[in-house]
Amino acid sequence: MADRLLVVEDSKPIATVIKQIARSLQYEVTIATSLAQVEEILQKDNDFFAATIDYSLPDALDGEAIPCVLSYGVPGIVLTGKMDDKTRQKILAQAVIDYIPKENSQAFLYLKRILQWQKTNHKNNILVVDDSSAARNHIVELLKRRNFSVFVANNGVQALATLKQHPEIKMVITDLEMPEMDGIELTNEIRKKYSREQLSVIGISGAENGIHSARFIKNGADDFLRKPFCPEEFYCRITQNIESLNNIAQLQIAANTDYLTELLNRRAFFNEAQSRINGYAKRHIAYGLAMIDIDHFKKVNDHYGHEAGDQVLRVLALYMRKHFGSGLIARLGGEEFAVLMPGIDEDQLYGKFEDFRRDLAVSSIPTGEQEISIAVSIGAVLNSTEPLPKQLNEADNALYHAKDNGRNQLCVSGMEDEH
Repeated sequence: MADRLLVVEDSKPIATVIKQIARSLQYEVTIATSLAQVEEILQKDNDFFAATIDYSLPDALDGEAIPCVLSYGVPGIVLTGKMDDKTRQKILAQAVIDYIPKENSQAFLYLKRILQWQKTNHKNNILVVDDSSAARNHIVELLKRRNFSVFVANNGVQALATLKQHPEIKMVITDLEMPEMDGIELTNEIRKKYSREQLSVIGISGAENGIHSARFIKNGADDFLRKPFCPEEFYCRITQNIESLNNIAQLQIAANTDYLTELLNRRAFFNEAQSRINGYAKRHIAYGLAMIDIDHFKKVNDHYGHEAGDQVLRVLALYMRKHFGSGLIARLGGEEFAVLMPGIDEDQLYGKFEDFRRDLAVSSIPTGEQEISIAVSIGAVLNSTEPLPKQLNEADNALYHAKDNGRNQLCVSGMEDEH
């Protein structure tokens, strides 16, 4: 079900723009053009994810719609044509998500970003560390207003324990002055375990001495805020650091993922496979390493075209996820794929690879108006104690044996004559 947005706006052109923005983000939109209409709508139904609120309406010239919307528990973003300091302070004194001056087209671009953040911020986990419950609760309230998922700790020792329990935490906001372990020590300890690409740290202090910001940064913090801070500055710093982390994560995904199939690429497979093999060996888990190649793939491209060939590769990736979901799957390049698969014993592993080959052999792949049947050859090595490069070479040799022996078959290294 789509999230619902209440648009409180008496200007039809502006309401239309907001509606288009919201719909592009999959919001379901309801428009109110006056305070009376807002009250009428919310009295009947206040199940809205958020609202955009025009500061000045025909029957509410001085922001009266803001407390009205908020009183129904609907988070609000205020749009205002008034830019004086008194109006700004009046808006910020209320529990709004944000306010946006209607100065130019940038206002609507920023609104789109906020509406997008409100939908996605729950995926961003933030740990707030402060021994003062009042200060801690204030920061938590600000974060929850923006839909962040929040954890709390009273001091640095508790914070480290919470980080260990919840590796999904992306950011730590820590006060400086705390018992047992202060914010500087905590930041130093965090950086021993987590890189800047994994976790962002923002230091906070109410101390007058400006040296604390430099100390935080030099000990590994990404940013610093001096108390008391205004909500605008707080949100800007939080958002900037979260976006930076998310951008890094997206770049890492792009660097490790095959663009066509969204499987791991060759580089990522080589980086991860050896670590998994070491883990399987340590825990005495049986595993198989297989090389998979589509038979006569050049004929698919030549006869049906490269778009059809790309579709075949994408569908093959889906079949691999279906059969080898608990393993490590990669496209090494062209029509060549690799699988590292844990199992119970060699017979089970052999069965998994065979089930995959048979399932694919009896299936047809829709590509536009036509359907294509394909087969694969598989070369595998089971429970080898050799280093990864040598295992891959053995699997590759077994693959060539399968090709030479007639294709559409599985060949296991060292067992060529047994199956």
